[in-house]
Amino acid sequence: MIPIDPTRLAKRIAVLGGGLTGLTAAWHLQRAGYAPIIFEQASRVGGAIGAVRGDGWLHELGPNSLLEGSADVATFINEIGLGERRLYAAPAAKQRYIVRGGRLIAMPGTPLAFLTTQLFSWRAKLGLLGEPWRRRSAAEAEESVADFVVRRLGREFLDYAINPFVGGVYAGDPVRLAVRHAFPKLHALEQEHGSLIRGAMARRNTSGGPKGRIFSFPNGLQELPLALARALGESVRTGCRVHQVGRRADGWVVSWESGGQRSQERFAAVVCALPAGPLVALNFDGVGGGDQLKVLGDIEHPPVASVFTGFKRADVGHPLDGFGVLVPEVERRQILGALFSSTLFPDRAPAGHVGVTTFVGGMRNPELAGLDEPELLRTVRRELEQLLEVRAAPVFTHVQRWPRAIPQYTLGYQRFKAAIDAVQAAAPGLFIGGNARDGISLANCIESGRRLALAVGTLPAG
Repeated sequence: MIPIDPTRLAKRIAVLGGGLTGLTAAWHLQRAGYAPIIFEQASRVGGAIGAVRGDGWLHELGPNSLLEGSADVATFINEIGLGERRLYAAPAAKQRYIVRGGRLIAMPGTPLAFLTTQLFSWRAKLGLLGEPWRRRSAAEAEESVADFVVRRLGREFLDYAINPFVGGVYAGDPVRLAVRHAFPKLHALEQEHGSLIRGAMARRNTSGGPKGRIFSFPNGLQELPLALARALGESVRTGCRVHQVGRRADGWVVSWESGGQRSQERFAAVVCALPAGPLVALNFDGVGGGDQLKVLGDIEHPPVASVFTGFKRADVGHPLDGFGVLVPEVERRQILGALFSSTLFPDRAPAGHVGVTTFVGGMRNPELAGLDEPELLRTVRRELEQLLEVRAAPVFTHVQRWPRAIPQYTLGYQRFKAAIDAVQAAAPGLFIGGNARDGISLANCIESGRRLALAVGTLPAG
């Protein structure tokens, strides 16, 4: 928590963006004695986080789960009052499947399972023995995820482990993503330990074992932004589009529009927790070098369609005994993967039914995300028939499209971060974070919000 300074109780902070990053920043600021005002253009908070419940089904519109990978995330969930509502992933969801040769193969979770799995050849398995002795790259080297993995683990691990994983996390292409930006922890393992295997073992020994449990809430992840919004009360303003941020000698002026009416308000500081698109569209007045942020318009955001299908349990041959399935690009299929939603958490489907969330598009096949709904559903059904032994049409469907889904941390991404840092350095009192800078996961968003609030706490008292 940020230390409370009584001399700053009257400090008004504008927070632009009512997604998880902005709400988290505002919550920390409020707890520290500041007076945040959140401006959100949409009619609801949460950004991509949302869920729909009806007729016994519950399906997520965006992210489906949150990783409790650190004590900070666990503490945060407890402090906002959701600790007792946390639902950890069911034991039945432990398996992760990968498609190889047109069939689902479970990812090995133990050394013995790795030795016996058919997911990787014996040549690939034996090649892994040399990983601890392979030379590390220079710390500042610009290397793609694909090159990094081939260099350290071999081509087969890229094709049947990392490529599908990247498709599931980023809807991206490992050939284009920069390892030190897209997967900084992986990059750090090599830099700190000279080996991914040695690094993983060192961290396991230090922590006493692997950490990180996946969870959600009874009404889906939307409970998280809604709980933050309740705590912030009237500080949250939805339906408000900020069009200009002006720097003045005595603070900041935020100009915004709601219901056709334009208004201005003064603030001590401005926190920008906006995606790259809305951030680029902002007009900065009195901010030297503010135009540098226009470069963020070059960040790629591939389209993704999330297709939820509900089936009678008897119409699906696969046991759905896992988290889901990821599809390697080399398999030449038309989906990125699918989550076994009703296995993952309870009450996602009516009794006697199962729910599956399938992802289409991304950098791999962006055009497929734009198919009209009947063709998109036919595409998904064909894939599920072949992979999950689906034998009948779904009894429930819902399609959610994200035209600009996930920012791609591609090679050369440092120029975007450098632009953000340069503008902040030239404009004390302006703080920029969110998924264009601080990572794309929900845990990253929570940490980004906390970082932004802490940064505001460094403002001189006045």
